[in-house]
Amino acid sequence: MRTIQVVNVRWYNATAWYGVTLAHCLRKAGHESLVAGLAGTPPLEKAKELGLPVAALPFNTQTPGGLFGLWRGMDDLVRDFRPDIVNCHRGEAFILWALMKKKHGFALVRTRGDRRLPRSGAVNRWLHCSAADAVISTNSLMTRHFADVLHVPSGRLHTILGGVDTGRFHADPQAGAAVRRRYGFSDDDVVMGLLGRMDEVKGIKESIVALARARERSAEARRIRFLVIGFDSEFTTEDVARWTREQGLGGLGEVVTVTGRVSCPEDVICALDFGILASLGSEAIARAALEIMACGVPLISSTTGVMPDLLPAEYCFEPGDTQIMAERMIQALDVAWRNKLAQVCLDRILKGGLTLDDFLAATMKVYEGILPDGNVPPFHD
Repeated sequence: MRTIQVVNVRWYNATAWYGVTLAHCLRKAGHESLVAGLAGTPPLEKAKELGLPVAALPFNTQTPGGLFGLWRGMDDLVRDFRPDIVNCHRGEAFILWALMKKKHGFALVRTRGDRRLPRSGAVNRWLHCSAADAVISTNSLMTRHFADVLHVPSGRLHTILGGVDTGRFHADPQAGAAVRRRYGFSDDDVVMGLLGRMDEVKGIKESIVALARARERSAEARRIRFLVIGFDSEFTTEDVARWTREQGLGGLGEVVTVTGRVSCPEDVICALDFGILASLGSEAIARAALEIMACGVPLISSTTGVMPDLLPAEYCFEPGDTQIMAERMIQALDVAWRNKLAQVCLDRILKGGLTLDDFLAATMKVYEGILPDGNVPPFHD
C-alpha cells in the first residue's frame, strides 16, 4: 500500500506528530508512505530524520497564482508517487485533494486532530460525507460533531485516538531517580510535572495558582514541587518566575522549576510522582498525556479535548477550575491513591488500544475498508 500523509503544519504539534508517526509506522510495516507538507517546517524535518520521503508544497497559499502552482505540484506528486490513499491531516487544500481524487482515482481520508469543530456548511458536508472515503476523528467529541452536525455516515466515520511508543515511554525508576537528583528533589518531595509547550492554552499559570491554593488548604501540600517540562514559547521562564512570586511560592527552583529543552523527556517523566495536564483548550490528541500514562505515572487532567476518552472523571477537573485542581493535587499526596491511578493510566495504554501497534492496526483497518475488496484502487494517469 502506498500512502501520502498530508501534514501541512508550521510547527511540530500533536497533529503533525500524529501524521508523521503514522507514516513511520506504515513504513516500518512495509508500506510506502510519503509525508507532504510546507517547506522548511519541523514536520518535514522530523519525517526526514525518520527516513521518510517528503514533498514540500505551498498547501496554505490563497492567491490564484499560488493555487494554480499548488495544483500542478500536487498533480506531479500524485503521478510520480502513485498513492493508493491520500490522508489529509489539515483542512487547507483538502478541497483540491478531493478534486484531484476525481482525476486520479486514489482513496481519500480526512483525519481531524484539530480542537476546532468544523462548520456545517454545504462544502464541508460534501467534503466529509461524499468526497472523503473515510473520516477519522482523534476524540469522541469530534466524532459526535461529525455524526450529529455534519451527518457523516457511520460507515465512513472512525475514532482513532493515536498511540504511544511504549518501547521508549515506559517506567524506568533508575532514570527517574537520576533526574530527581539532578534537580535537587528529595525522597520526601512529591514531584508534580506538566509536559508541554509554554503557551497560555497549557494552563501553567492556573497550575501555579492551584498549587498555592492547595498549600493554603493542606500543610502536607507543601511537599509538592512543580516541574514544568518545557521551554520558552508564547510564555517565557521569566513569566513563570513572576507567577510563582505572585503566588508566594518563592523564586524559581524553590517550589517551581522549569527544565528548558530536554533531550530525553521520558527520563524526566519517570522522575514524577504524578503528572498534571491543565490545558484550557486544545488536546484533541494529547500526546503528552499518552507519554505520561505509558510511563506508569499517575495523571490528573482537565476535561478538554480527548481527555474524557483517556481518564475517568474522578481524576479530572474542568479547565481553569483551580479549586478542583487544588483538590486533585491534595488527593495525589496519598500514595495509595496515586498507585491506583497509575494502574488506571497504564491499563488504558496497554489494554485500551493505545500502543503504536494498536494505532497502526486501527488505521490499517480503515484503509483496507475503503479499498475495493481490500485491494488498491485503479490509478488514473
